[in-house]
Amino acid sequence: MYPSIMCFSSLLLIFLRRRPYVMLGGACQNDHKTFEEYYDLGGGVKIYSRKSWEARAPKQFQSFQKPASFFFIHHTDGSLCYEFHSCVTTLKEIQHFHMDTRGWDDIGYSFLVGQDGNIYEGRGWDHVGAHTLHYNTSGYAASFMGNFMTHPPNDASLTAVKKLIDYGISQGYIAATYKLYGHRDVGNTACPGDALYPIIQTWPHYTHTKPENSLLKLT
Repeated sequence: MYPSIMCFSSLLLIFLRRRPYVMLGGACQNDHKTFEEYYDLGGGVKIYSRKSWEARAPKQFQSFQKPASFFFIHHTDGSLCYEFHSCVTTLKEIQHFHMDTRGWDDIGYSFLVGQDGNIYEGRGWDHVGAHTLHYNTSGYAASFMGNFMTHPPNDASLTAVKKLIDYGISQGYIAATYKLYGHRDVGNTACPGDALYPIIQTWPHYTHTKPENSLLKLT
């Protein structure tokens, strides 16, 4: 079939691992337009796929053994983003830093969230992350893009992460009895920021007690 016949301009609905993704836009040969491919969580919240932000392929990966016992909240301590294209630029910068400077196999976080109120797939549900030392094989992490030491994330981004967790539970990716932590709860860090940290302490499943070592698979 000729490449021109493969160009799409209408709305397409595709299914990936039983999750419906909507793919908008089109791409022909030598056309570098970004596909906005996402899963709709409802309420205006989307999970944009790795393909959407043109993520690099991982050097290698380890499969995550579901369900996760823990969910960790981070901030990237970097730039804020408020719409899709600026978030894509930020995501690429983070992935390049993690892979090229730190020498990791991929972007470290499971998911990232922008101030546009949307989720962006990092390592996702299926791959072990590199976000929380000693806890990567036992939990996922969502990182708010930006620095939240002096001001909190907006309500749209906070709602997006809560919807992501609820979706993870409904699909069996996260245990119904999961425990929620901020990065600083299990590491010597200010992450996820002084303004964000008290907010997540009000969320369901937030736990003040550090996980027991017996529950961990060290990474």
